[in-house]
Amino acid sequence: MIHPEHDRAKIFGGTATHALAEQIAAVAGQELGKVTVSRFSDGEFQPSFEETVRGNVVFIVQSTMPPSDNLFELLMMVDAAKRASAKRIVAVMPYFGFARQDRKDKPRVSIGAKLVANMLTAAGVDRVMTMDLHADQIQGFFEVPVDHLFASSIFLPHVQKLALPDLVMAAPDTGGTKRANAYAKHLGVDMAICYKQRKVANQVESMTVIGDVAGKNVILVDDMVDTAGTLTKAAGMMMEQGAISVRAMCTHAVLSGDACARIEASALTELIVTDTIPVNAEKLRNTNKVKQLSVAQLFADVIQRVRDHESISSHFIIA
Repeated sequence: MIHPEHDRAKIFGGTATHALAEQIAAVAGQELGKVTVSRFSDGEFQPSFEETVRGNVVFIVQSTMPPSDNLFELLMMVDAAKRASAKRIVAVMPYFGFARQDRKDKPRVSIGAKLVANMLTAAGVDRVMTMDLHADQIQGFFEVPVDHLFASSIFLPHVQKLALPDLVMAAPDTGGTKRANAYAKHLGVDMAICYKQRKVANQVESMTVIGDVAGKNVILVDDMVDTAGTLTKAAGMMMEQGAISVRAMCTHAVLSGDACARIEASALTELIVTDTIPVNAEKLRNTNKVKQLSVAQLFADVIQRVRDHESISSHFIIA
């Protein structure tokens, strides 16, 4: 019996992150697999693989930001691959949507992240690959392996290129303390924390700064930027406390509502994001401060290593 050195693999992209999937496939040295999505007049849709996947390891690249059609499209592609006799199915989710619903923070609410994990498992995934989950414990919601990649392997070289003197890494809220501390330790610099209080979601009531930022170049780090309310308020407070400049690095550019206009009007020098979520060019017309770094190289390398059954631990620079 012949034992191949590695499994045959094919990379496919969902509608939401098709451009990123193309880049990942190109870096991996192969063509993106052919998928068509038939859409019906009532709003239903049906994905279809236009080439055989029998006996292949199938990587399906799709971020699951709103609308929920993006998640359902991924589930249907997983189901289609399973029914087409794929050997293994890996859901590559650069952005894992519903990750903020990782616990019951008040009575009678759903734990959306667990529900998504259950649905992916029911659809037939054998492995999940994602980046900078909002809460690390979401990995434990799955009964299949989860490769949790960190954008730090992309952001850190960028920070080092900036060569900012008197650097301080900062967390825009107490939930991001671990992430900011990991960056600060790796770079050998100090850390600051913003403590915020909310009365309702997406609305910051009050904020204070813990740590010395006077005369420092500050970089705020977070897993995502949504309305940018917390981020811009934190940047303003840092400047009030005597910071020289404030930048922000956020993995997932949700940028909902007036986020871009808010960023442009803020004290932020720049906002550095990745392309786990496609940034609408129309939104970016409101600001020149957003800089996007690509995750294609990282995901392509990890996909190849998973295909070849090699270690991927070298990609976990810091948590």
